[in-house]
Order: sequence, then C-alpha cells, then structure tokens
Amino acid sequence: MERPYIFCHMMTSLDGKIMGNYMDAPESGPAGDAFYNIAFGKEPNYHHQGWLSGRVTTDDNFTLYRKPALDGNAPSVPNGDFVAEKAPMYYVSIDPSGRLGWESNSLTYVDTTAHVLEVLSGQASNAYKAFLRKLGISYIIAGTETLDYGVALSKLKKLFGIETLMLGGGGVLNWSFIQAGMCDEVSLVVAPCADGSTETPTLFQAKDGLSTATPVGFTLESADVLDGSAVWLRYLVK
Repeated sequence: MERPYIFCHMMTSLDGKIMGNYMDAPESGPAGDAFYNIAFGKEPNYHHQGWLSGRVTTDDNFTLYRKPALDGNAPSVPNGDFVAEKAPMYYVSIDPSGRLGWESNSLTYVDTTAHVLEVLSGQASNAYKAFLRKLGISYIIAGTETLDYGVALSKLKKLFGIETLMLGGGGVLNWSFIQAGMCDEVSLVVAPCADGSTETPTLFQAKDGLSTATPVGFTLESADVLDGSAVWLRYLVK
C-alpha cells in the first residue's frame, strides 16, 4: 500500500455527537477512558505511529486559536518538505493555508507525547513555513491550490515511516477521508449518554467542495460491551 493503513477512531454520544455537553456527564467517563486506552494505553489495540486531525480540531484541543508569530521578512525557505526529526509518534495536523499558532514542536495528550507534523498546501506562505522551521516542526506540501490527500498520505509513509495512522476528526475530515476511499476502518466507542444538541458536530459531516452526502456502506468487524454500558464497534469500510 502506498499510504498508511488508516483507522478512524472516535468517541460519540448515542446521538452521534463527537463534542458537546454529554462529554461532561459521569456516564461518559468510562467511554472516554476506553477511547484513550484502545488507541494509546499500555496495551493498545492499534500500534500506530501517528494520529491525524483537522485544523479546527487542533485549535480546539491544542493551539487554542492562537495566531502564529510570523516574520514577514523571513528569508525564503528551501522548496519542498521539511523533516525536522524522526519520532515514534506524530501528531499530523491538516492545515492547508498555514494558520495554526504552535508554540512547540511537540504536544502531550494525556500521557502520550507526539512530534507535530503539519500538512500544508501550496497556499501556505513562506513566512509560515519559516515559522515552523524555527520551532522545529516538520511539514509536508501536498497540493497547490487545494490539499491532495493522496500525496499527503504517501509522504507520511515514505518520509516518516508511518505504516498505521489514526484519523481523529473532525466530522468533515472524517467524511472526506471515507468518501475518498482513504479510510480502511472505523473504530467507534459509544458513550451511553446524549445531550440532544443540534449545534455540535457529528461523527461524519459532508461539506460542499470537499465531499457529498453520497451513502457509504460498512461491514461490522466486532462489537464489544465495555465498562459503564459503553460499546466499542469496529467496522470495515466497503
């Protein structure tokens, strides 16, 4: 395979939400623990080398909508990709235009530390690439006007040795990968809780210009009842 094996691993409410008030309810606690342990625990079910999220998910959880400290007079950086370092775990952020305000080249999620790896398009400025280089953040260029997912995934495997990659939202990115045929498996931990909100994102969401509402089928691989009435479902993408 010219790209990593990709599994979409998410926790949702009973009504399919990936964010929202339900996450603060005590009934969601065991599901949250299971979600983390399946992917990052001492005996993980997936031995992946990185996880990938979109810009909004990254801002929500890590960069917190900070603006990057750009130098408009930065010298021109070399063309192409930048491999700052090789690491056992990567956090891959889809950021085509270069907008995320990083402060470090690594992050920690619970007790998992990862090297930051940005996926840019040709729309990212020289100043932004210089900003990433100054911080020691790796980046790849995939596409000119818009992001080329195929090129991005091929480079993640070739340049960084990522054989298995976790796809972790948001809903627009998840659905784009599903529709593009670039997601092999969906791993879903369902919390026994719901909040009924119509304002929070769902597991999969179509967006004009990126994906359509064309149905996609799945084949059930396994279904397990977990602690606290949570359920872990694994589906292969048809």
